[in-house]
Amino acid sequence: MAGQSPTFSLSEETAMTRVLRRVGLLMTSWFARASVLLGLLAVPVAGLTQSQPESLSFGIVPQQSASRLAQDWGPLLEEVSRRSGVRLIFRTAPSIPVFEERLAKGDYDLAYMNPYHYVVFHKANGYLAFAKEQDRKIKGILVVRKDSAFRTLADLAGKTVVFPAPAAFAASILPQAEFGRRKIAIEARFVASHDSVYRSVAAGLQEAGGGIQRTYEAMPVEIRELLRVLSETPAYTPHAFGAHPRVQPAAVARVLRAMVSLSGDATGRRLLEPLAFKGIVAAQDQEWNDIRALDIDLLAHYGRQ
Repeated sequence: MAGQSPTFSLSEETAMTRVLRRVGLLMTSWFARASVLLGLLAVPVAGLTQSQPESLSFGIVPQQSASRLAQDWGPLLEEVSRRSGVRLIFRTAPSIPVFEERLAKGDYDLAYMNPYHYVVFHKANGYLAFAKEQDRKIKGILVVRKDSAFRTLADLAGKTVVFPAPAAFAASILPQAEFGRRKIAIEARFVASHDSVYRSVAAGLQEAGGGIQRTYEAMPVEIRELLRVLSETPAYTPHAFGAHPRVQPAAVARVLRAMVSLSGDATGRRLLEPLAFKGIVAAQDQEWNDIRALDIDLLAHYGRQ
C-alpha cells in the first residue's frame, strides 16, 4: 500500500541479504586486489629510486698510464662506493695538461690532484679539499741509473732531464726550481707520466728524471733496482682529494668516512697497498698554505683566466 514500507518474507530477506553480502564481498575483494596491485606497482618504483645511488665522477691525476691507474685505483674506488653508498666513477686524462684543462672546466665531481693544482683550481673554480694521504709530505726527487757516474746535481749541468709535465708540482716544478736556485743549466724535456720518466731513465734512454717518492715506491721492483735517487727537494703538503662546489656536502662526508675507514681493516689496507698509501685522512683547505706561499702563478703561465 502507498505510504507503507515494503515488507519481505523471511525467505526473500534471506535471499536479498545473501545477494548484498555477495556484492559487498565482491567489492571488498576488488578493492583489496586493487590495493595490492597498486602496492606492488609502488614497491618497484620506490625500490628503483632507492637502489640507484648517487653517482660522482672521480678524476685521478695521470701520474701513471691510464691502464695502470685503472688497475690501482679502480678496486679502491669500488670499495669506497660500496662503503659510502655513493657510486664513484673512475676518470683520468691522457696527460697531465689535459687533466688540468678538465679541472679548469670543472669536469670532475671529485678529484685527486697535485698540491699545486689544488691551490690553483680551488681559487679558479672552487674545488675544496676534504682528504689527503696519511703521514706523507710530498717531495720532488731526481733519479738516475744506479750505475751512472752522477753523484750531485751539478753533475747534470748541460744534460737532458725528463719530467712528467710542466705543471707536475713536486716531480717537475720543484726540481727545476732547485736547478735554477743553484744556477745549474739543464735541458728539460717532458714525457707522458711519472712511469715514463722512471722507465726511460732505467732503460738508459734519458740521463735523469723527476718524480715523487710515492710513485717511485709504487714502481715494479725490477725498475726500481735499476735506479738511484740522486736528490730530494724540501717537503710540502701532499696531493689533495678535492670536491667541486656542486657536490652535496653530505655525499662528500660519506665518501670521506669510507676512505678513512680503509686503513682500519685488511681489505682496505690491501687496496691501499698498490698506491703506496698508509691511509687517507681528513684535510682542510688551509693545510695547502705552504704551497700558496711559493706564489707560483700557474694560471698566468698557461694563459688561463
